[in-house]
Amino acid sequence: MAKVIRGKQRTLREALTTSRFLFSAWPWRAYGHMLGTPVVASLALVPLAVPAAPWLLAAAGLQRPTPMSWTWVLVLTLVGALLLAAALPWLAAPVARLERRRLRLVDGRPLGDQPRGPIQYTDPATWRAVAYLVLLVTVGALLSAATSGLLLFLVLLVVSPFLVDGTSLVSLGFATVATPEAATPYAVAAGVALLLSPYPVALLASAHGAVARALLRDDSGPLRSELVEVARSRARLVDLFEAERRRVERDLHDGAQQRLVGLTLRLGLAKVDLEPDSPAYAEVTTAHNEAKELMTVLRELVRGIHPRVLTDRGLPAALGELADRAPIPVSVHADVPGRLPAAVEAIGYFVVAEALTNVAKHSGADTASVSASRHAGMLVLEVGDNGVGGADPVRGTGLTGLADRAAVVGGRMLLSSPPGGPTVVRVELPCQ
Repeated sequence: MAKVIRGKQRTLREALTTSRFLFSAWPWRAYGHMLGTPVVASLALVPLAVPAAPWLLAAAGLQRPTPMSWTWVLVLTLVGALLLAAALPWLAAPVARLERRRLRLVDGRPLGDQPRGPIQYTDPATWRAVAYLVLLVTVGALLSAATSGLLLFLVLLVVSPFLVDGTSLVSLGFATVATPEAATPYAVAAGVALLLSPYPVALLASAHGAVARALLRDDSGPLRSELVEVARSRARLVDLFEAERRRVERDLHDGAQQRLVGLTLRLGLAKVDLEPDSPAYAEVTTAHNEAKELMTVLRELVRGIHPRVLTDRGLPAALGELADRAPIPVSVHADVPGRLPAAVEAIGYFVVAEALTNVAKHSGADTASVSASRHAGMLVLEVGDNGVGGADPVRGTGLTGLADRAAVVGGRMLLSSPPGGPTVVRVELPCQ
């Protein structure tokens, strides 16, 4: 049987699942985190009293013998709300910096450095820090204070046999005792509860850490930078691939195709100089026909690499040419004003070409339609048919390839193909 080797736990939640949790440093770290929460919340509440002063004045005014008018209460409430909205981000920043350090007690995974610089009110991270501050001084402080009070009460129960002298009654909160013997059962029960208390305390601290990690994460850290760089490198690769494809198309069109045309003409002239019934005439005729067929194949290959009409006249004209070459009738409606980025035009063209190929091979349709429109910075392409439907990317009908092509420029593909049809493939490509 394979042996599972557990690595060093990096979080309190991972440590909770081990059998040596009580004998590790994690319970003490959980206690430290929990006991520190009310302290941090209290320190944060002190400066909050300044922007909240209008609210305090409004509350005091309502309790006077002659209550303050509701107009002044509303004004003070609005002023207090504006002051708090302006001040909270400035207070949340240092609290978030402190909480990032305190989070290491319960979660050793890297969180990233907090962005420094002026407070930006439009940054979502600023308001996530504000949300964390509000939760810290309310829910977090109350839960931690209540848990700390309960632990202190358990400690008092443990030492209660030493607090009674046998002559006077001592209240334990839910009972009164006068002798050490009477207090002993409560002390034993409290001792057992204290021994098991690391588990609920660890759960509370782990939940607190999860909230802190979710709200205080660094969106501008290395991971985001890497994702941005990946997106940029993907765009560079798309442009490079498009440029290379055009170079190959140009070399084939201006080089190999022109030489093949010259060869075809020379074979045609050679046929004229030969006797029709000579063996050489038959060989030259065969070579001439093969050269013409090869020219047709090469022309189709060049069109498949990058159609000339797409470069010269744009996507609507290229879609019309695709419809003319399709084996079934295809109607085209294109509303794409102006020219699009070259990469988007090329991907849109080949997406429609592959979709029409799928229609001809797999759908059993006798008509199809293509629509192209541009709105809200998106190129939207739809290819529909009246076939049998039931298209499924898992069956390898080329739909996965369409989705992959769209994803290259950050687009997406949507499919509707119920059994019995019709089938509609919708591709959305950003074209800003």
